[in-house]
Amino acid sequence: MTSQYSDRHAQAPSKTRFIFVTGGVVSSLGKGIAASSIGRLLVSRGLTVGLQKFDPYINVDPGTMSPYQHGEVFVTEDGAETDLDLGHYERFTDANTSRASNVTAGGIYDTVIRRERRGDYLGGTVQVVPHITDEIKQRIALIAESSDVDFVITEIGGTVGDIESLPFLEAIRQFPVDVGRRRCMFIHLTLVPFIGHAGELKTKPTQHSVNELRRIGIAPDMLMCRSESQLSGEIRKKIALFASLPTEAIVSACDVDDIYKVPLTFHEQGVDDFILEHFGADAPTPDLAAWKEPIERSERAVRTVRIALVGKYVQLEDAYLSVSEALRHAASLQDSRVQIEWIDSEGLEDPAQALERLGGLDGILIPGGFGGRGWEGKICAARVAREQQIPYLGICLGMHVAVSEFARHVAGLEGANSTEMDPETPYPVIDLLPEQKEVANLGGTMRLGADPIKLHAGTRVREIYGEAVVYERHRHRYEVNNLLRKRLQSAGLRVCGTSPDERLVEVIELEDHPFFVASQFHPEFKSRPERPAPLVRDFVAAALERAAGGEERDAGREARQPVGSPPGERAGLS
Repeated sequence: MTSQYSDRHAQAPSKTRFIFVTGGVVSSLGKGIAASSIGRLLVSRGLTVGLQKFDPYINVDPGTMSPYQHGEVFVTEDGAETDLDLGHYERFTDANTSRASNVTAGGIYDTVIRRERRGDYLGGTVQVVPHITDEIKQRIALIAESSDVDFVITEIGGTVGDIESLPFLEAIRQFPVDVGRRRCMFIHLTLVPFIGHAGELKTKPTQHSVNELRRIGIAPDMLMCRSESQLSGEIRKKIALFASLPTEAIVSACDVDDIYKVPLTFHEQGVDDFILEHFGADAPTPDLAAWKEPIERSERAVRTVRIALVGKYVQLEDAYLSVSEALRHAASLQDSRVQIEWIDSEGLEDPAQALERLGGLDGILIPGGFGGRGWEGKICAARVAREQQIPYLGICLGMHVAVSEFARHVAGLEGANSTEMDPETPYPVIDLLPEQKEVANLGGTMRLGADPIKLHAGTRVREIYGEAVVYERHRHRYEVNNLLRKRLQSAGLRVCGTSPDERLVEVIELEDHPFFVASQFHPEFKSRPERPAPLVRDFVAAALERAAGGEERDAGREARQPVGSPPGERAGLS
């Protein structure tokens, strides 16, 4: 039976070309970085690009998944909870993604099943082919229809040969039939491992991966071969022979010390030229000057700023990927490097221990998160930042931490807390909005996506942004409790940003502090290598000032010590 939705696939704009990125051998090869880098090269040539990620898991979206399972949840402007690769897409291409940019097997099956329950299939048998594959193809065409871009780059999650990926691979195998083979290109990412005892790179895994892809019915047009070092011309020729491809279609995707260099290494190997030649398309010479600038600044940097990132998922750095990248962007802009100290908040629950661990650092950042594990350690970290005049940036949960700490130790509200952590707290300074209290399902029920924020005149945050109204992305349920807001403000907590109707607190700050700012929104999601997030930029600037002050104090202490004093005495450690 033919699906009644098949005809929609032909509606993709005729100018749009489609690039499909698949992976083989093992997962975590960097398909997201590869797809993003291709997007960057095409954008640098004046072309428009839309990127999307297909994930084969049954979850409708990653919103309810543990960061240990999936890394961070990236939030788009229109409020979709998505895969972290969408963050790479946005940072590399400087183009916003949307809910159409992340598709899961769960979302596909959910849509098809709901249609079946409505009777849309007129009593027919609903099957993987054609109904599931048609829905996948529709999602590919949808991003082209909605944005009218020159190229759509679709990354297929998982590895060729995985059972759960088969419907997606079957869909992209069929897709050229709908739009034409000359409008499609298949790029396959594989592994060329180095075998230490043999002392050589092995191409056999790549050969097997290409053969597996061919068995499905897809012949790759380009191979990107991941390896620790650059592939020799001889190895590229060998892979090309087995893959039935020209040597220039074999790209050496070797390890680099900075992911933002990947587009440059691809360009040096002619990847963008080969892609345009494949499609018979013309475009201006790429302009990569602005892209190179932050990379070169980082390489020239001699200053280092040490930032404590205090969280409960610090064992997996991808759980805070956008935050760490935003810190890198901000440091690079100021000709410095950032050294992130990944600190588990559970180890900070003793105030003396928190002071010892954090007191010598240049800045303290508490990112977003959920749940009570490590909460009291975060409270101690915020107190250290406030009392020791250490620059502090709180994001989402980090604002809840800052408000709760201030309420307890400055406003005199003993036992103040968030009701997320303590439903019986006598002073619920952070609480659910009334309309959220009856919500039972967790997925997709938070305040999500970009909302307007009114920044109040005469505040540091207004000065940082230089605008009266900004739009930033959110992902949370709990808000500052308006019933206790006046008591907090009278004690010195400055509310410097609110929703336009002033009902919701968006940003707080403290006066008489080098930098103490906390936001309900997530500024890191909009940070770019060439344009760091304003709050993160100025937080890092304050941390750099503290670092410089520390160096001057250390130099002064050394200058006052008698010449020839033992090192321990000069440092005041004896």
